[in-house]
Amino acid sequence: MVYSREDLREQLKRREIAPVYVLFGPEVHLRDLAAKTIADLSFAPGELRDFNETSFSLNVEGNLQKALAAAQQLPMLAAKRVIRINDVRVSASGFRDTVTEDHERILAAYCADPAPHAVVVFLADELNGVRKMGRFLREKTAAVDFASLSDKQLDVWARREFVSSGADIDESTLKYFLARVGADVARLNNEIKKVAAASLPNGTVTPELIEAIVSNSSELTNFELTDHLVAGRPVKALAALKKILDDGAEPLALLGLMSYNYRRLLIAKDLMSRGAARADVAASLKLRYNDQERFIAAARRADMHGLRRAVELMAKTDIAIKSSIGGSDNARMLIEVLVCELCGLMDRNARIGVFQRQVNSG
Repeated sequence: MVYSREDLREQLKRREIAPVYVLFGPEVHLRDLAAKTIADLSFAPGELRDFNETSFSLNVEGNLQKALAAAQQLPMLAAKRVIRINDVRVSASGFRDTVTEDHERILAAYCADPAPHAVVVFLADELNGVRKMGRFLREKTAAVDFASLSDKQLDVWARREFVSSGADIDESTLKYFLARVGADVARLNNEIKKVAAASLPNGTVTPELIEAIVSNSSELTNFELTDHLVAGRPVKALAALKKILDDGAEPLALLGLMSYNYRRLLIAKDLMSRGAARADVAASLKLRYNDQERFIAAARRADMHGLRRAVELMAKTDIAIKSSIGGSDNARMLIEVLVCELCGLMDRNARIGVFQRQVNSG
């Protein structure tokens, strides 16, 4: 059954936790926050969380079986085990799917009789609702759709975040803030924290404060970075990357958004190569009207081989970041290396050298 974000919020308020979740949709920041909240609520104070919370990436062959086997193990000094399964993909084109019909038997067996002491959370980068396994996961689990927020939902969400941060903001100032920052929820979250902290001690947010604290870079969205990369504008791509990271974006979250954009471009390119009309491409990808022109233009410019190569490089970078022990500095460097290579400014040997230094430093 497919739930909305608000459905999940109300269930978690009542501490109702399902045995198997699939969290999907373009709002990656809210999706990941929900996964963290589910895990937080699954453990009581004093329980050995470190021994009972495990993550698996489906980019590694055989990890689905390992993840479900781990869910069957009894927890150690805790009531629950939490199993997080990342990099779940069921795409429209089938390109680089990590959940296929070959997995249906093992998934059906587990969903029919989930371990009573486990909470399994699938985090899907793509979950096509037409493909068989996409339908299966939506129907057999507590599936939650993290759809893009409408303008009204962004307004409500941002106001709630300001209140929870101890800041007061009036309606006109909030609209100014949203117009200045843009609709990227991850960046909004970072900017709200900065502005709320700067509003102390009285906690009142003013337009003057926003102008002083928040750079007017709503145009430097994640897709702008992707657009620069696809169009071969290295100087603008690197400038956009620096701005996004300096504004507080988490490298791993940014990588997820970039990968999401590239996969959507790949789907669009495939549809266009088979003669699909612009309206059909826009409908298939659920593009907002104001986003269609730029996205379709980027897809036309893109090369299919280049898009596939980019997705592969992003998958390698994702693994490198998650296995690195150097923290945010190393994560930022790996994102910068990725963008340099996508810009054609760094050859393969240089990239291998950077990754090797990461391994040696561990």
